[in-house]
Amino acid sequence: MHTGGDNPQEVTTPGLCEGYLLKRRKWPLKGWHKRYFVLEVGILRYSKNQQDVSRGRVQGSLDVSRAVMSINKKSNRIDLDAGDILYHMKAKSHELFYIWVTKLQAHRLFKRNEAAHPHSSLLQTLSHSTVAEHAQRNGELVTITRTTSKLNRCHLDLSEINRLIQRLQALEAGQAFTNGDLQRIISIQVACSMTSSVVVPLRCPMNQGSVMEAPPTLSQKRGTVGTNRKFLVPVFSLKENSSGLFATVFSVLISNMIKIKSCFITASTTRKYRASISRTPNSVVPKSTGRRTTLPAHCPDNSHVGLMAILYNNIGKDLARVSMPAPLNEPVNLLQRLCEELEYSELLDIANNTSDPYQRMVYIAAFAISGYSTATFRNRYKPFNPVLGETYECISEDRGFRLISEQVCHHPPISACHADSENFSFWQDQRWKNKFWGKSVEILPTGMVNVTLPRYGDHYEWNKVVTCIHNVFSQQRYLEHYGEVTIRNLKSNICTCKITFVKSRYWGSDSNKNEVQGTVLDQSGSIIHRFGGLWHEGIFCDTLPTPKCVWKPNPQPKDYLLYYGFSTFAMELNELTADLKPLLPPTDTRLRPDQRMLEEGKVDEADTKKDEIEEIQRERRKELAKRGEEHIPRFFKKAKDSCGRDVWLTNGTYWKLRENPGFANTENLTLW
Repeated sequence: MHTGGDNPQEVTTPGLCEGYLLKRRKWPLKGWHKRYFVLEVGILRYSKNQQDVSRGRVQGSLDVSRAVMSINKKSNRIDLDAGDILYHMKAKSHELFYIWVTKLQAHRLFKRNEAAHPHSSLLQTLSHSTVAEHAQRNGELVTITRTTSKLNRCHLDLSEINRLIQRLQALEAGQAFTNGDLQRIISIQVACSMTSSVVVPLRCPMNQGSVMEAPPTLSQKRGTVGTNRKFLVPVFSLKENSSGLFATVFSVLISNMIKIKSCFITASTTRKYRASISRTPNSVVPKSTGRRTTLPAHCPDNSHVGLMAILYNNIGKDLARVSMPAPLNEPVNLLQRLCEELEYSELLDIANNTSDPYQRMVYIAAFAISGYSTATFRNRYKPFNPVLGETYECISEDRGFRLISEQVCHHPPISACHADSENFSFWQDQRWKNKFWGKSVEILPTGMVNVTLPRYGDHYEWNKVVTCIHNVFSQQRYLEHYGEVTIRNLKSNICTCKITFVKSRYWGSDSNKNEVQGTVLDQSGSIIHRFGGLWHEGIFCDTLPTPKCVWKPNPQPKDYLLYYGFSTFAMELNELTADLKPLLPPTDTRLRPDQRMLEEGKVDEADTKKDEIEEIQRERRKELAKRGEEHIPRFFKKAKDSCGRDVWLTNGTYWKLRENPGFANTENLTLW
C-alpha cells in the first residue's frame, strides 16, 4: 500500500495481526491443534499460546512473501507453502478467515515491495532513527521505548537461533560446545537480530556511545555477501538497565540454551550412529538370480512437460485423481511399490528366529524403516496409478516369499496386498492422498501395515508417515519422510515401539536430513532399546547385547540414475519372462501396455495408450453405474479390524486359481 508522499515507492507497514488459529499437527499429521499466530512485517510466527509469544517461545516462523498461499473458503482453510516450510491453518469462523486472508495478502505485498525497493526501506529506517535522536536531544525517553520494542522483537527472533546454529561448521565437525560457547553464540545472534540489519549506531541513554562490532555472518564467511558490512549494536549496562527487562531476556536466553543443547545432543547421537553404520560392511550382494539388472531403455527427459501448469490448476486437490502425462511416470505402479517394501524381508526372517521379544521389536522396526529407503533416488518420477481390478503377483525365490496385490477401489483409490513366507505373513491396504500446496507435494498414506510371525504368534501393526517432495520446480528438489510410527503387538502388550522420522530443519545441512530415532518400551514405559540413524543409510542399535548395525541398504546398481533410480530389486519388478507370461492373469501389471511402452522408451506411444486405458476404465464404471452395480474385487474381501476400521484381506483364491485351472481357463476382466 502506498502513502500519499512524494516518493511513490514509499510503502506503509501493514498492521500487526495476531490471534488463535487451528494448525494441522506435524506429529503424526493427524488432527488439528490451537496455536497463537502473530503476523508482523511479513513474518508469520506461532506459539502454543499468547504468553509463550511474549516470552519469546516461538515454535516456528515463515516469511509469507516466499510462500504460495492457497485458500479454501468452504472450510476456512489457509495453506502456506514456502518450499521448505509448509503450514496448514484453519479459522474457526468465516469472519476470522477473511481477516487473516486480507492481512496475509497485505503483508505479502509489503514484503515484496520492500524487496523490490530496498533503498526506500532503508530511508524509512534512517528517518525513524533521526526522529528518535531528535526526541532524545529534547530529553524524552523515546529511545528507551524503541529499545524495549526491539527487545520484544528479539524475543520472537530467538526461536531462529536453533536453526542458525545448525549451520555452524564446527557442529558438522563434531566439536563439543560448552555452556559458555553457547551463551556467546546466543549473545551474538541476539545482538544481530536487534539491529534488524540497520547500519547506523543506535545511541542508548543507558550507555551512551557504546557500540560493538558483530562478527560477519556465516553467509558472509562463505562468500555469498560481497561486502563485509559492520553491524553496530547497542551494549547495555546491566547496572543501569531495568531488572525486569533483563530478567525477561535472561530467562529467554536460558530456555533457548537448553533447547539448543538438546539439539546438539540429538545431533551428536545421530553422528555416533552414522559413524557406526559407516564402519559396517555393506550388505552381501545376493547371488545372481538370472534376473535382469538394467531396464530396456533409459529414463526419459521430462523437462518439456508443463508440470507447473498441471499442478497450479490443482493446488490443494488430491493429485491421485489427476491424470498425469506418461513422461512423468516411472515404469512401475503402486501395486508394485507395495511389493518393493519387502526388499529387506530378511529382517522379518531374523525377527521370527529371535527369542527375545524386545530384540524382535528392534528388527520389526528396522523393517518398517527399510521400506522408505527406496524413495532416496525417486523424486523425479511418480509410479503409475493402477486401474480398478488391476493385479500384480511376485514370487521371490531368493527371498522366500510370494505376494499378490490388487486395486480394490477407485474412489477413493485403495491398493491391497498380501505376502506369505515360512517366517512371516505381511499385508496392508493403502490409500494415498497426494496434495500440491504451491511448492511442495505431500503424500499422505492411510491404512495400517500388518506382520505376523508364526513361531511366536506375534501380530505387529503400525502406521505410515507422510512423504513430502519439496521445491518441486527447483533443481534443489528433495524428498523427506516425517511423522511418528507406533508399532504394537496385538497379541502381547509386553512392549511397544515408537519411531520418529525427523522433519529436516530449515537451516540444517544435508547431513542432518533423513534422520530417524526409535525406542522400544516395556509395559511401564521404560526404554529397553534405543536405535537410530538415517533412513537412507542404515539403522544402528547400541543397546543390544552386542551393539550393531541392524539394517543397511544394498548398494545401488551401476548407472542406476539412468534407470529412474531403481534398486536391483526394483529393476526386477516389471520383468516379464517367457515362462511367466502364460501363468499370469490378463489383469497383471506386467501386461499393461502403456507401462511396458514407457519401460521400452516409447514415450509418445505410452502417453497415447495411457489415455486409452483410462477412458476404458471410465466407460466400465459408467456401465456398472447404469446397472446399479459396484465393482467386486476378485482376490480380496472387505472386513473390519480389531479397532472397527475397514480393511481389505486376501480371500485366499489367487494361488489356488493360478494352479488349477489356471487363469487362461477362467473369466477375466478386460482392462486394456
